[in-house]
Amino acid sequence: MSRPFKCRRICCDPKSDYFKPRGIPVTRLEEINLTMDELETIRLADLEGIYQESAASKMNISRQTFGNIVNSAHKKIADALLNGKALKIKGGVYAMAEMRKFKCYVCNNTWEVPYGTGRPKECTQCKSTNIHRAAEDRGYARRGGAGYGRRRCGRLSV
Repeated sequence: MSRPFKCRRICCDPKSDYFKPRGIPVTRLEEINLTMDELETIRLADLEGIYQESAASKMNISRQTFGNIVNSAHKKIADALLNGKALKIKGGVYAMAEMRKFKCYVCNNTWEVPYGTGRPKECTQCKSTNIHRAAEDRGYARRGGAGYGRRRCGRLSV
């Protein structure tokens, strides 16, 4: 029996989720499915150039798992490009990283930053360093009740 998949945290939402060779009807093409977590590894490793160790921690997986996922993604993309197949981006076991809200206590500006990008050093408007997490975004324990937990990971069908 294989081990269950560990939920992978991703931050990217692609603008397009289907690519195909030009001039060939979709009905004649063979499709390759690239999962969302595979796309995230390509983004972190190849586009942003982050080392596998830190990219793996951003996705909440081990470095070995990150390496396996990025290898699988490279093979699928190479197969699609070299053999003229369509590339569909969908599915996988992942949870979308949520945004964190911060509030400036000087100008009351509120803004969001994605998880994994670090805490901002200053307000985006007044450049003050007197910033804190927004009250509505302080987590389960500080809101005083059930039902505010983070979204759980679920298997999303392909």
